[in-house]
Amino acid sequence: MMTNAPTTHEAVTVASVFAAPVMLDKAATVAKACGLIREAAKGGAQLVVFPESFVPGFPVWTSYRKPVDNHEFFTRFALNSLAVPSPEIRQIAETAASNKIFVSLGFSEVSNVSAGCLWNSNILFGDDGSILNHHRKLVPTFYEKLVWASGDGAGLKVCGTRIGRIGSLICGENNNTLARFSLIAQGEQIHTASFPSVWPFRNPLGQQKAYDLRAANRIRVSAHCLEGKVFSIVSSSYLDEASLEVLSDGDETAMALLKATPRASSFIVGPEGDVISEGSVEKETIIYGELDLLRAIELKQHHDLAGYYNRFDVFDFSVDRKRHQPMRDRTVRYSTDPEIEGAPLEEGSPDTRSNGFLF
Repeated sequence: MMTNAPTTHEAVTVASVFAAPVMLDKAATVAKACGLIREAAKGGAQLVVFPESFVPGFPVWTSYRKPVDNHEFFTRFALNSLAVPSPEIRQIAETAASNKIFVSLGFSEVSNVSAGCLWNSNILFGDDGSILNHHRKLVPTFYEKLVWASGDGAGLKVCGTRIGRIGSLICGENNNTLARFSLIAQGEQIHTASFPSVWPFRNPLGQQKAYDLRAANRIRVSAHCLEGKVFSIVSSSYLDEASLEVLSDGDETAMALLKATPRASSFIVGPEGDVISEGSVEKETIIYGELDLLRAIELKQHHDLAGYYNRFDVFDFSVDRKRHQPMRDRTVRYSTDPEIEGAPLEEGSPDTRSNGFLF
């Protein structure tokens, strides 16, 4: 991470993936992701963004199946989640490097300590294959708590790169005012926001109005862009027939519910909350857009929350960026062990054992 890197205002071409994973198959989904990275690079993109939990798919079954019936799904999901480091992460990194493209990947992460401890994670890969940032969703949303553990503040970082300052949040975190401000205050220019294909919050088979994820995403991401004067790349999954078959598992009611729930879309938003580019919800595609970063300067003359349009003498906001890991948070100590707090972090990850920082 290079937060002190010079801020660039050049135009940058970006890509947002709207595609289905190979549901609950990490090897096949990683192979598909690598193909999409190559396609985006060939299309001229300097950054490509993938959906939430693209590998190995989003655990939407927790919304409509009873927990007592979910054990087999959870086991398959855990076995197909990715460790950091792992051969699959290395495969994505090598593809990013060989195609000289930045990659924002949403995936389900499994702990290197416990096979049942999972996080909803995102990694930003540099165009040289390095891991620039590794973020774990702070709070699993609603029924996600049946699958994922809470993350931490270690990934609330904006990475200075040759194409601009990039920050990332996952799904409902884009509603979290403080999480969003923590990125704005670091001079974020390009924001990545990842989402699933559908979000069954109400039952559309009854008399209730279905939750429209596409409309909700437009509101929250546009608000972040308007407030922070940033560009956002929104990436959502596509719900294909193969995924529907896996997720419904022969249950016709589940199939009907998934088909009746409004689909999300992938799109790109400008610093006034305007949609620059958006694709259809009917088929897989990669959406491209050009971000004119220079455009934000004029808008920051109007409101600049990271600069003059704030009262840092009035507000005091701190973020704890320590990485929380099983066996590293003093929950267990053995007298024969070396100092746990000094243990190395994951391969390729920055050392985030700080006491936080103040804005």
